[in-house]
Amino acid sequence: MAKGTMRYWAAAKAAAGTHEEPYDAATLEDAVAAARDGRGDEFARVVGRSSFLVDGDPVGTRPHASVALPEGGVVEVLPPFAGG
Repeated sequence: MAKGTMRYWAAAKAAAGTHEEPYDAATLEDAVAAARDGRGDEFARVVGRSSFLVDGDPVGTRPHASVALPEGGVVEVLPPFAGG
């Protein structure tokens, strides 16, 4: 298991009720599952549509179970942004 920080942006921040929190997980899948625990459907919906960066590197379409989290790392949770 690795310990680090999950940071939430925009709608993910609003749904989480915080800007950041610690993670203690081996994979991105484990960290997201732990973050969902005890939060409502809105959080799950937003995070389910979000993109992720791990220490600045995009996760892309890789399965979250295959993304190992580093000790002291930062996971950025980026919901879809509207823009123009």
